[in-house]
Amino acid sequence: MKTTLRMKTTLLLLTLAAATTAAKFVPGVVPNTYQDGDALPLQVDLLTSLSSRVPFSYHSLGYCSSKEGSKKDNKKQGTFGDKLAGGDMKESGYTVRVKENVVCESLCYLQLKDRDIRKFRKMIRDDYRNNMYLDNLPSVMHSSDLDWVMRGFPVGFLMQSNSKSSSSSSSSSTTFNDFYLYNHIRIVISYHDDATQFTGSRIVGLEIIPYSIDHQFDGDGAPPALHPSGFLAADAPAPSLKTCSPTNPAVNDPASYLKLSSSSDTKDTKVLYTYDVDWVYSDSVWSDRWDIYLSGNPDDEVHIFSLVNSVMVILFLSGIVAMILLRTLNKEISEYNELSTLEEAQEESGWKLVHSDVFRSPQSHRTLLAVCVGTGVQIGVAIFLVMCCAVAGAMSPTDKGQSLTTIILLYVFCGSFAGYHSARLYKLFGGKNWKRNTIGTAIAFPGAILTLFFVLDVGLLYEGAATAVSFTTVLTIFLLWVGVSTPLVFVGSYFGFRKEVLETPLKATMIARHIPETSNMNMALGVILGGLLPFGSVCIELFFIMSSLWLSQIYYVFGFLFAVLMILTLTCAEISIVMCYFQLCNEDYRWWWRSFLNTASTGGYLFAYSIWYYVTKLQLEGFLSAMVFFTYNLMISLAFGLFTGAIGFFAAFIFIKRIYAAIKVD
Repeated sequence: MKTTLRMKTTLLLLTLAAATTAAKFVPGVVPNTYQDGDALPLQVDLLTSLSSRVPFSYHSLGYCSSKEGSKKDNKKQGTFGDKLAGGDMKESGYTVRVKENVVCESLCYLQLKDRDIRKFRKMIRDDYRNNMYLDNLPSVMHSSDLDWVMRGFPVGFLMQSNSKSSSSSSSSSTTFNDFYLYNHIRIVISYHDDATQFTGSRIVGLEIIPYSIDHQFDGDGAPPALHPSGFLAADAPAPSLKTCSPTNPAVNDPASYLKLSSSSDTKDTKVLYTYDVDWVYSDSVWSDRWDIYLSGNPDDEVHIFSLVNSVMVILFLSGIVAMILLRTLNKEISEYNELSTLEEAQEESGWKLVHSDVFRSPQSHRTLLAVCVGTGVQIGVAIFLVMCCAVAGAMSPTDKGQSLTTIILLYVFCGSFAGYHSARLYKLFGGKNWKRNTIGTAIAFPGAILTLFFVLDVGLLYEGAATAVSFTTVLTIFLLWVGVSTPLVFVGSYFGFRKEVLETPLKATMIARHIPETSNMNMALGVILGGLLPFGSVCIELFFIMSSLWLSQIYYVFGFLFAVLMILTLTCAEISIVMCYFQLCNEDYRWWWRSFLNTASTGGYLFAYSIWYYVTKLQLEGFLSAMVFFTYNLMISLAFGLFTGAIGFFAAFIFIKRIYAAIKVD
């Protein structure tokens, strides 16, 4: 009775803990309810573009800066992952109050400098978009008639105009690009209220409609004075406008577009930023407010097809492995042991012929193999923990900064797994220089990643991108590496070297057996084919992940992803067993490196896939954008290859130990 009560109490506490964790980390799990007249912070984030992977800060352009008196609260304290991703959430300066409509409200009046104009023209040419947030909800532009949704809204737009010149002998025309700036926005906020459920209103939608208006003032009304901050004085009267008023709402009229002057013009460009706020009741409940953002994402049927594709691959491999283990190997082992018992002469062949060499240590790069396998274990454990957090709801698909923080911290805290397994393998290989092995495990992969990141960061700093990390962030990364990850690797290595050497059923002889000359060709073929099926089992789901990373879509089906990850693990294990069996049948006992490389080549297929995705799905412009794309994909492919390689290595190791432990050898 006490045991049952204790189990129920524990279950209740775990449920409450899971609910608390979900409420803390997943934006929108706990709804915010607002009362009429409450001031809401409308925040701005980075300026982003699908044709460029170099985002910029909102205030790097000639936009209104933060209002006086709000500097302390103008910036959201982001996580470590937000800083790495360049998160720059700040107060926009727009005044939004619950259920209070605003028409043609003036925000600030600025005189754009030539430098600002050049930046605006560049941003418009590269299709950069503003991103605003209200109640953790990103702004969108959408059309219900066309079923079209897009995050954010453009900085401006580009139009072509023709100028014709004629003479007595000829006539010609020249095409010019005219740049226009969006300086007026209509903020349409959808809200839902239900007196039977809660008191107040909940935000269920945020739409931004941009307008380009060259504001004209009434004859008796003077334009506001230009201030350094741009914001109008609190006691100053609102400017009287011809182009926008409560009786004359803002419209996009080509006759009144706000044109940005070109570099050859001497005319200054003065911009009055204005806005409307419309509160619209919606029947949509708060729990469905993210549905519109997922309208461009594939539905569950596509993910189910991906899962079925992966299952078919694993069933195919499982059939082959079952045939090898249950029929061929079982029969061969039984016959071999029966002849050995009867002390009859027997002629060894195939995998049985190399029993005296199969556990011979690798001939070269023993330390490197131990380091690679240990690092792959660390990455694999971190991936498994990340997926558990995602499935349990402790990670939000809409907060990429928080997800990145979780991934980095879990990888760092799994350093002891790398040290332990690397040390045990190095000891099995007969290595004596344990310090070199441990240091290599601690610095090899993190050092390669940080080197790539540093080179990329230099390029981003030169371009002035918002994703260029600061010195404090670089110092934080370094301290995580040196102060947390490296000590954990040493601790794991210490316990790994203190353990007894891994037992093997057979001992290697003093003289190595001759290896057939066709072995090198078979090795190259095995590496090429070994990663094909594991990659094929995840390639469909990989397309959705790439779209989430590079096309601003939201990936949220972590249950499908966890299932695909399990299938990937089984696929790598089975393909490694099959390839290892064929290799031993060809009398080639050098399986240590091959078992790792056969499945590690999946990372190479992943990088090749990223090249295809770049060519066919993206329209990135500029060398730096391509550098960002390929650098991050190289990091991901390297980690993915180490992870799959470690799976293949341990699967082959366990398989070989089992089959050679089953035969009787003097």
